[in-house]
Amino acid sequence: MKTILFFLLFFPFVGGFILAVIGRYLPRRVAEWIACASVLGSLLMASLAFGAAGEKRYLLTLFDWIRVGDLSASMTVYYDHLAAIMALMVTFVSSLIHLYSVSFMRDDRDYVRYFCYMNLFVFSMLVITLADNLVFLYLGWEGVGFCSYILIGFWYSDVANATAGRKAFVLTRIGDVAFGIAIALFFLILDQLSIFSINSKAASLSAGTATLLALLLFWGAVGKSAQLPLIVWLPDAMAGPTPVSALIHAATMVTAGAYLLMRLFPVIALSSNAMVIIAAVAAFTGLFAALAALGQKDIKRILAYSTISQVSYMFLGIGAGDVTGGMYHLLSHAFFKALLFLGAGCVIQALHEEHDIFKMGNLRQRLPAVFWLYLVGSVSLAAIPPFGGFFSKDRILLSTFGHPEPIYKFLALIAEIGAVITVLYTFRMFFVAFLERPSLQEDFRKKDLKIPKFMVWINAPLAILAIFAASLNFPEVFGGKSWLAHYLASIPGGIPLSPASAPLERSMEIGSGLLNIAVLIAAYFLYRPEARFLGRPTPVVFRQRLEELLSSGFYLDRLYQVALVKPYQAMARILWLKVDEGVVDDQFDATANIFRFFSSGLQLWTTGRLSTYLKMLLLGFTAIVSALALGWYYLR
Repeated sequence: MKTILFFLLFFPFVGGFILAVIGRYLPRRVAEWIACASVLGSLLMASLAFGAAGEKRYLLTLFDWIRVGDLSASMTVYYDHLAAIMALMVTFVSSLIHLYSVSFMRDDRDYVRYFCYMNLFVFSMLVITLADNLVFLYLGWEGVGFCSYILIGFWYSDVANATAGRKAFVLTRIGDVAFGIAIALFFLILDQLSIFSINSKAASLSAGTATLLALLLFWGAVGKSAQLPLIVWLPDAMAGPTPVSALIHAATMVTAGAYLLMRLFPVIALSSNAMVIIAAVAAFTGLFAALAALGQKDIKRILAYSTISQVSYMFLGIGAGDVTGGMYHLLSHAFFKALLFLGAGCVIQALHEEHDIFKMGNLRQRLPAVFWLYLVGSVSLAAIPPFGGFFSKDRILLSTFGHPEPIYKFLALIAEIGAVITVLYTFRMFFVAFLERPSLQEDFRKKDLKIPKFMVWINAPLAILAIFAASLNFPEVFGGKSWLAHYLASIPGGIPLSPASAPLERSMEIGSGLLNIAVLIAAYFLYRPEARFLGRPTPVVFRQRLEELLSSGFYLDRLYQVALVKPYQAMARILWLKVDEGVVDDQFDATANIFRFFSSGLQLWTTGRLSTYLKMLLLGFTAIVSALALGWYYLR
């Protein structure tokens, strides 16, 4: 088992290393084979580990890394049921995205650099998935942050792309500081850096200490998973290649924050206050992002805000004490969101880099295969029964509503409103982009919409999983076996803290499903091609200022610019011009001028002529003798 887990991590790392060192000297096909084979090798190892582990848990040290006094940071992996499911998902989705990238990046000259970064990204996420030692985990945590920076700004010659990469790097670092502090406190308080040991000793923590640690972990997760208030970097992260967006949003970085809280759930569960804060931030983030998505025109920005909203449901499940629900939605979301992003990549390339959905249309006829695949992803995102997105989302809503604390009823209502808006913005995007629009028919006749067939059909496995994801945890009240719930029952939080009754579960599932279908029908009448509302970025009932408010993400980015960035720039300008150059540099310049004055006099003596030096020697000797004579005369 140790060998399998070692190679699970080793394959993507060595793939990235080879491409970094000699990739530029290899034929293109060989470089692509190395990149894809390394991730497929990890998928094979993840499958073998899943089959070999059974019901066992493994705590294995791969290498000793750091030993300084009492501090020991080894490269140790903790493989339990939670890590097994996460490793399978990460490697499977990443493998499909790598294969898709072969066609997507076919005309890009920097393909070696791209695949090198992608391999390292997968390696970093697998470190987060499997690491037991928190310092080792932090290596992967910073690794995905760095790889996201270089991949978002992959086309760095474009200023907007480079700026988006820096923005993501800076904002996620704000959360990483809190996570780093939490790691230090775990070592100081529990004398442990092992996740397994921390979870075992978590009960010894006081309520106040548990709250502090839980909130620090949550703040770190907020930065990595783009929750309020550190939300503004993810919509701009669309600057990179579309497969990068799929990897960040579906399988790796954005879900890392939620996974971290699941991994350390025994610490989170000790603080009811922290859990309420997590649930509240998640509920309002979901509503915020859903409303913002309703005002976007760029197909990738719609999906970006959708990711923020959907990840908030994972946090809501954790805040409600249901780790299984959060993990179920993480898996379901990985399948349909990767499908949607890769489908969007097909559309964007077919339309020659067009991103505006209101400049699309008629794609049902021109790209029929993409139409059906995108429909599957849209139905899953909108949580239309019986797709997996419906059951995973409703499992979280049920856990939240069934929580004994009254505030959770309110948070469940907020989350349900966000779910309703999700149906609306999802099918706004789908109907506008894919259904017939006679006004654009002539324009499309002039365009060649051909794309490699492989780019389309590599999405088929994701579509199948999006359709049948419900079977992973189909509710027992409808005759299912709830496989995932039974598989994760042994992990902390695997069994909800407040299980709902069967009648409540049945009524909520049926009511939510009917509501979503009703909103879908309403969305069709709002955005169908013949509707008089078509052509506006939002329905006619929204006024222009409200449309602008939604499209700007409630001006949150502008608020940060005014409240934080501009004051910081002004302060930096003052320190630069007034303090550094006006005081510090001037003082140094004055000191230098004094030495320059004296040296200018000495320069007159350094003529390089022997006669001058002899005269100066005679003058100096005369001055010394005269001084000695005067001294002897007055002091004798």
